[in-house]
Amino acid sequence: MPSSPLQFPPAASMDVLYSKTQIAERVAAIGKQISEDYEGQSIVLIGVLKGAAIFLADLARAITVDATFDFVAVSSYGRARVSSGAVKLIKDIDNPIEGKHVILVEDILDTGLTLSYLRGLMLQHKPASLKIATCLDKPERRLVPIEADYVAFSIPNAFVIGYGMDYAERYRNVEDIRLMPPEVGGH
Repeated sequence: MPSSPLQFPPAASMDVLYSKTQIAERVAAIGKQISEDYEGQSIVLIGVLKGAAIFLADLARAITVDATFDFVAVSSYGRARVSSGAVKLIKDIDNPIEGKHVILVEDILDTGLTLSYLRGLMLQHKPASLKIATCLDKPERRLVPIEADYVAFSIPNAFVIGYGMDYAERYRNVEDIRLMPPEVGGH
C-alpha cells in the first residue's frame, strides 16, 4: 500500500509561538551580549545549514565586533523526519579556525546529538574559544549533556516551523516561529 503524501497546511493557519518582533528583540539582545563578551576581539560565527542561516544572518547584523562567518552542514534525520541518532558531516568549514574565537550558531538545540558532534569536531581545530548560540532550546528532549551559551527562546517539546526551520524543506521562509499541528508534524 503506497504511503500517503505529506500534507502541507498553510503557515497562516498555524499558531504563532514567537512573532517576528519578539524574534528581532531577542536576536538584538543576544547580539549585544556577544558584542560585550568579545569587545575588542574578532569572532567567527559558524552556522549549521540549513536551519540556522536566517538566525545567523540576523545575529551577524546585530553584532558590533569584527565577525566573519562560515557554515557546516550535517545530517541526522532519516526520510521520516525522525532523528537516526547518527550525525554525518556533509560540509565542513572552509577556513581555519585555530586560535580564533568561534560561536557555533544553530536553529534549535533539541537532543543535543548534532551540537555535541559539532562541538567535538570544532574543538579538533583548536579554536581559542568555542561557544554555542541557538535560536531555540528544547531542554526536555536532551539526550546528551550540552547547553548553549546564548539562547533566544526555551520552548517545550513541540514541532516548530519558520525562521529557517522546516518541515520537509518547507516553511523556512515564514517570518514567525509557528507551531506545527501535532497531527502533521508528528510531535
